[in-house]
Amino acid sequence: MLQDPLFIVVALSCLLVAGILLWGIGSFSKGGEYNKRNANKIMRYRIAAQFVAVLLILLFVWMRSGGQ
Repeated sequence: MLQDPLFIVVALSCLLVAGILLWGIGSFSKGGEYNKRNANKIMRYRIAAQFVAVLLILLFVWMRSGGQ
């Protein structure tokens, strides 16, 4: 499975979602002006990245099942 390029893309997209989530949690815990300015933007980034990750996971499952 590690030889499958789509699996690697899926794994990287999941890591990206986790990174954005940690960025948002760090921003929230720090608080202050930075959080007020960027909280919604960071959440939008996370939701968009999650959407792409879910689509890639579905594509991966569909391709592994034979595409039928």
